[in-house]
Amino acid sequence: MQKTSSRLLALLSLLQARRDWSGDDLAARLDVTPRTVRRDIDRLRELGYPILTFKGPAGGYRLDAGSHLPPLLFDDDQAVALALALQAAATSTTIGDDARRALATVRQVMPPRLRNRIDLLRVTAVRPPGNDNAAAPSSQTLVELSNAIHTRAELRFDYGHDPAATGGNPRRTQPHHLITWRGHWYLLAWDLDREDWRAFRAERIHPRTPTGPPFTPRDIPGGDVSAFITGRFRGNEGTRTDWPCQGEVILGLPATAVAPFVPDGIVEALGTDRCRLLLGSWSWTGLAAAVGRFDTDIEVVGPRDLKDACAQLATRYADAARDTSPRHGSGALPDSPAPPRAGPPPPEGHVARRRR
Repeated sequence: MQKTSSRLLALLSLLQARRDWSGDDLAARLDVTPRTVRRDIDRLRELGYPILTFKGPAGGYRLDAGSHLPPLLFDDDQAVALALALQAAATSTTIGDDARRALATVRQVMPPRLRNRIDLLRVTAVRPPGNDNAAAPSSQTLVELSNAIHTRAELRFDYGHDPAATGGNPRRTQPHHLITWRGHWYLLAWDLDREDWRAFRAERIHPRTPTGPPFTPRDIPGGDVSAFITGRFRGNEGTRTDWPCQGEVILGLPATAVAPFVPDGIVEALGTDRCRLLLGSWSWTGLAAAVGRFDTDIEVVGPRDLKDACAQLATRYADAARDTSPRHGSGALPDSPAPPRAGPPPPEGHVARRRR
């Protein structure tokens, strides 16, 4: 028979693994009597674990949420996964400091064998480019938004960097989901005044209290939140995840020089110095500009809309090149270094904003 301390840990692990356990099942798993299980349950309750008893043919137990956080039990793989997740979360502008403190706490109580594994799996999480100085919502704001979503209560809030500049007219919404997209937090909600779905940047939301009346949640178009928000950020109505404008070109560059700059595209090698590129964008002009960033010959396979957009850009660029107005004290443009052979990646997203 196990010692009492190790048996308590085994019992706690079982209670965490499944919602409900009968007394007989626990006794069989621990190889003890139901009476011993009852005594061990009482010991865990004395340690602060809120274990509920429910009625049934053999009686049962359930580990419930308590008013304070008791000691937690993780197996080896869970502990490693937790530490790695905290390392990745440490770059967050919202919970980064809390994640670093939590990681230090977890690492301190780990046995040496697990601490060594964590040290070997040290991860450096890199924040997405352009987000270094991005504002972040407070944890209190995220909690308030989550509470409104959970209680299904209408939410009124001032929206903008400066609440005083909103004119005193709050947005009235039915909040549905709190999501993250490329390093930012968004509230997906139905805008009652505009009668449309909106994705609001969380750091610009300043909730008003109290919340409004309860509401019956609407169905997300398509039924998939991930697909809907991806579609919205790609410029369509959210019913599909592909770009609204998609085209095919052949570039005079090897596939290895193109692929790193088109994460959303499909690159097919056509030999050592040519490749086929299938790419999408929020507009035909945007797609033509993205393709034009590669310093090479371009053959537009289709569709016709992409060819027309290339022609329009060519005209605009030609007009810009003929502009001889003084810009730098003389009529000549300053010298500039030649662009790289493969240009920077095209824009990755565009939020469709339909005004009513």
